[in-house]
Amino acid sequence: MNESAKNLRIVYMGTPDFAVAPLQRLVEEGYNVVGVVTMPDKPAGRGQKIQESAVKKYALQAGLRILQPEKLKNPAFIEQFRSLNADLGIVIAFRMLPEVIWSMPRLGTFNLHASLLPQYRGAAPINWAIINGETTTGVTTFFLNNEIDKGDILAQKAITIDQEDNAGTLHDKLMLTGSDLVIETVEMIADGSNNAIPQSVTQEITIKDAPKIYKETCHINWNMDCCNIINFIRGLSPYPAAWCELQKQNGDIITAKIFKAHSEQRTPDREKNNKTGKEQSGKFLTDGKSYLKVTCADGYIYIDELQAAGKKHMTTEEFLRGFRVFQ
Repeated sequence: MNESAKNLRIVYMGTPDFAVAPLQRLVEEGYNVVGVVTMPDKPAGRGQKIQESAVKKYALQAGLRILQPEKLKNPAFIEQFRSLNADLGIVIAFRMLPEVIWSMPRLGTFNLHASLLPQYRGAAPINWAIINGETTTGVTTFFLNNEIDKGDILAQKAITIDQEDNAGTLHDKLMLTGSDLVIETVEMIADGSNNAIPQSVTQEITIKDAPKIYKETCHINWNMDCCNIINFIRGLSPYPAAWCELQKQNGDIITAKIFKAHSEQRTPDREKNNKTGKEQSGKFLTDGKSYLKVTCADGYIYIDELQAAGKKHMTTEEFLRGFRVFQ
C-alpha cells in the first residue's frame, strides 16, 4: 500500500475526554482529519444547560467539520458521512456503529479500547481492571466488525497499574498511551505493515468482562476483605464513586460517596483478644475528630475522603467537624 499517512482522509468518532487527546495528536501532527462525529448537545446538570461533548469543544477550536447525528442509521447522516470520502475511520469512546458506517472508509475503521483485548471487553474496562486487582492493563487498537470489542487486533501497549492508581489516574495514563498507539496504528495501516490478528480465546484463559457500571454496582459490600474493598473504591474513584449509607446520631440515614481509603488488617493477636469474636462487618467506628473506620471481613477500612449527599468532597477530618456518625 505504502500511502502517505498524512494524506489519508480520516473521519474521527468520539465523545468524552478520553477521546480528545488522540484527536489533538492527529491534528497537531498534521494528519488530515476531514470530519468529526460526536454525540448531539444535550441538557445536563441542575440548570439543564445545554452541554457540548469534550470532543466537540476541541473540534470547534481546531476548526474541524462536525457531525452530530441523533441516529446513526439516518439516511441524511449516512449521505453526509459518505460525502466525506473517508479513507480511514477512527472510533474512540463512541456509540455502537452500524455496519453501513464502519465499513464505508476505504481502509476500514479501527477502535481504541482501554484494555488488553480480549480481556475487559465492554463499557468500563478501566474501572473493572482496578476493581479486580489487576497490576497490568493497556490499550488495544482493532478493526471494527459486527461484534462489540471482538474485531481483529492491530496493536497493543501494556502499562503497569500502580497501587496508588485510581480510575482517574489510570484513565489519564491510558489516554496518553492510547494517543501514541493511534498514531502508530494510522502509520501501520498507511504503509501496509499492519497484520491484524483475530482475537483468540482458549479454554486456558479466563475472560473478564467490563460491563457498564450502574449506581447499584457501586454500593460497598463491607463483608468483603480489606484488599477487595480498597480496590473497589479505587476502581470507582473519582467517578462514578463507591458509596455507602451513614447513620447520623439522630437516626437519619444518608448516603456518602467514598473517594479514598486505606485499610488495617486484623491481626491474629487482636482476634484472639476479642472476647466477642469477630466483629460484625459494616460497623462504623470514629473518635468524632480524626478518623472514621468501618469493620470488614478481615480488618478495618479507614475512610480518607468522602462526600455526603448534598455536601462537597472533603477529608474525613473536615467531614467529622459538622457530622456526627452513629457509633
